[in-house]
Amino acid sequence: MTASDTRQLLIDAATRAFAEHGVHNASLLEITRQAGQRNRGAVHYHFGSREGMLVAVLEREAEFLGPRERELLAVAQGTPDDDLASVFEAVVRPSVELAETGWRGRCFLQIVAQLVDEEAGGAETAVQEALGRSGGYEVYELLHQRLPEMSEQIRDERMALATTFLLRSIADRARAGDREGPGRTQLSTEDFIRNLISMVTAMVTAPA
Repeated sequence: MTASDTRQLLIDAATRAFAEHGVHNASLLEITRQAGQRNRGAVHYHFGSREGMLVAVLEREAEFLGPRERELLAVAQGTPDDDLASVFEAVVRPSVELAETGWRGRCFLQIVAQLVDEEAGGAETAVQEALGRSGGYEVYELLHQRLPEMSEQIRDERMALATTFLLRSIADRARAGDREGPGRTQLSTEDFIRNLISMVTAMVTAPA
C-alpha cells in the first residue's frame, strides 16, 4: 500500500468519524484503527494535526462544490437585486448533487453544518480557506447584499440557522434513500430542491 493509499483511507475514516462524532470529539486513535493502520502516529505523519486532517476532508469535496457553486452564482448575479431564491440555489443544488454521490458527500455536509453551528469564523485559517474553496463564501456575500434590511444580529442568526437547516435536510434526505423498509415518501430531486429553496428564502425574509 502506498502512502497515498494510506492517506485516502485515513481521510475516509476521518470523514465518517467527524460526521458521526463531531470534528472535535472524534478519536484520532479510532480513526487510525478504522483506516487499518497500526501506527498511532499516522494522523500526525500524514496531516500534522486534527485540523490538518479536517482540511484534507474539506478540500476533497470542495473540488466538486467550488466550480458548481460558482457556475450557479454567475447565473444568480444576473438576476434582480431582490432575488434571493436564485442565490440560495447556488448553495442548495450543488449540495444536493454532492449528497447524491454517496456517503462521502453526505458526511461532508454534516461536517460543514457543524462548523456553521460553531461559527466557522473562529476556525483556524487553513480550515477557513478550505471552506472558502467550496465557493460558499462568495454565495453568502451576495446573499447578504440582497437581504432585506434588518439588524446584523438578526441577519447572522437567520443565515446560520438557514444554512444548518438546509445542509442537514439535504444529508438526511440522502440517508433516508439508503434505508430499507417503509418510510415517508420522498419528493423528487427537483421538487425537493425547489421546496428547500422556498423554505430557506422564507426563513431569512420573514418579518423581524
